[in-house]
Amino acid sequence: MNRSPVSFKHLVRLTDDTGILEHALGSIPRRKEGYSTDDQARALWVCLEWSDFADGADAEMLQRLTDTYLAFLLWAQGENGHFHNNFAFDRTPENETPSDDCLGRCLWACALAMTKWKEQERQIPAKDLFTKALPQVERLHYPRGWAYALSAFSLSARHSLPFSLAVWIDRLAARLTECYRQHAKQGWHWFEPVLSYSNGVIPWALLWGYEILQREELLTVARDSLDFLIEMSLNEKGQIRPVGNHGWCTPRQRAIWDQQPIDVMKLALAAAKAHELTGEAVYAETVVKCRGWFHGENDSVVVMVNQKEGSCFDGLTKDGPNLNQGAEAVLSYLLTEVIYEKLAYNKRKVKEYAACTRSALSCPGPRIS
Repeated sequence: MNRSPVSFKHLVRLTDDTGILEHALGSIPRRKEGYSTDDQARALWVCLEWSDFADGADAEMLQRLTDTYLAFLLWAQGENGHFHNNFAFDRTPENETPSDDCLGRCLWACALAMTKWKEQERQIPAKDLFTKALPQVERLHYPRGWAYALSAFSLSARHSLPFSLAVWIDRLAARLTECYRQHAKQGWHWFEPVLSYSNGVIPWALLWGYEILQREELLTVARDSLDFLIEMSLNEKGQIRPVGNHGWCTPRQRAIWDQQPIDVMKLALAAAKAHELTGEAVYAETVVKCRGWFHGENDSVVVMVNQKEGSCFDGLTKDGPNLNQGAEAVLSYLLTEVIYEKLAYNKRKVKEYAACTRSALSCPGPRIS
């Protein structure tokens, strides 16, 4: 693959020999804010996805970063399999309540690592983390944690990894569809009474569940909820307007500001998966619009990224961008870019194959990665 012209300079700037620092003041890391395991899992995800496009020095750099983030997860996982999420800069754990989202993100990152890495010695730590975390899935209480776990287990099943996860795939999919039955009504096709943060991860997970279980109800709920989320995430110009976290969204009101990069990324993630399974153009168009949000196609007509640095502003407020450039924002930007790049690559390969077929030439089928 030819790599998209993204920079990893800011990702490297935020990362030290422990992991990626959580926050920045402007573009400078704020060490006193410490680290979050959430961000290490996201950063591992970024490096794994971009490794498909990298060669030479970039490939070596991404591998070094991957080792750093994976080592952090090994350190952050407790004996019971859960992951401590928040650490001070001196590596001491901060007081917290165990996070469903953190566990789910770590499961997803480890499942992705196991499918990407072919060398047994590189799979060992990812498998160990994944296996050790499995008993904690029983203690997940919230939809986003379930969603990440469902996606991780479905990815594992698709690649025939040696885990007995069929019961959990069925159970987690059932929990999410039950949430939908409880809360969905005319004009409100959602799993909760509020549209809040990282919304796209829930329909994304049900699309993964459908791929494995082939249960039509899962596809129906995933598409109904995703179509609703897309509708609620567009402004009057048809550009992406993620639900603002300054008030969220209910059937009675909707916040415009503060828009978060992670919500744009999760919408792109779900839309790309829907396009993969259905081939419908509206979902590919949504991915393109999500990428456009980072590049100025948004309510403030402001570019949210510095492409030369590979950095991204933390959010979009009514007064313009929040100029801090922390881990969540840059990782959301880099993930959106790779989601877009993979979509564009696959569409190019399909077109090339179709052209070869029409010309009656001998050529290989499209490679979907």
